[in-house]
Amino acid sequence: MNQTASTIYLEEESYYLEVYLDPFNKRIRVDDYRGNTHLLLDKAEELVHHHHAEKLIIKVRSEDFIAFFEKGLQPEAVVDRYFLGSDAYFFSKFYTPDRKQNEQWITEDGMIQSIYHLDTSVEKMYPPKEYELKKADESCAAQLSALYKQVFEIYPTPLHDPEYVKKTMQEGTIYYVFFHQGKIVSAASAEINTFYKNAELTDCATLTEHRKYGLMKIILHELERELKQNGIFCAYSIARSLSFGMNAVLFQLEYSYRGRFMNNCYIYDKLENMNMWVKNLATC
Repeated sequence: MNQTASTIYLEEESYYLEVYLDPFNKRIRVDDYRGNTHLLLDKAEELVHHHHAEKLIIKVRSEDFIAFFEKGLQPEAVVDRYFLGSDAYFFSKFYTPDRKQNEQWITEDGMIQSIYHLDTSVEKMYPPKEYELKKADESCAAQLSALYKQVFEIYPTPLHDPEYVKKTMQEGTIYYVFFHQGKIVSAASAEINTFYKNAELTDCATLTEHRKYGLMKIILHELERELKQNGIFCAYSIARSLSFGMNAVLFQLEYSYRGRFMNNCYIYDKLENMNMWVKNLATC
């Protein structure tokens, strides 16, 4: 199976599918669909077996919840107002025993409980004047790739490649970064779905020695501000379940926990669970 991810579009007489093939993470994700749910699910599973995937994820409309539940899929997360104001349920199915097993689940449950006891009235921090916040452009691609390579040994998308970073920018992804002494030390992006008016805040990374100034909170605030200016109010972020710091940042920015993906993607040095956090930008 080719290691390069790709999106395919399948249109048959009774259904339509938009499918993200993700060989690196050994999964297939259905990002959009229309039509006969039984037939399109059969086709999705056919793709799973053809590409030797271990996990299938489908973004399901609320009115189809029971149809997919009856077919043996399980809801792992929900994003409020994902489909132009209608909720999306992320259903999953596993195809190997190892992909369905995880030893961290109970620990991560405890972490979420701890995070919900944090004080949300933390005063806004301002980093020293040596830090400069900027919206990134294609000239920043090499530095962004270097940052992601330094922070993440393994990452679920090829952000280690500057050309891939440029491609995401050309496709509409927004990056904000902090410079320190001419070097990017913190960054995050907003991957925008212009049709359904939602955005995933993702690719959050800060060099260890610069993590004491709350840079990520400031970057995420700036991304939210730009999303609101563009009429996008559904924001969500998927954080490593083992990262107390990143999950705490999202909670303190008034995101709400909406579920956990088991063995979702390869990051750092292994397959990891990921937490879903959601925010309605129209209310803030």
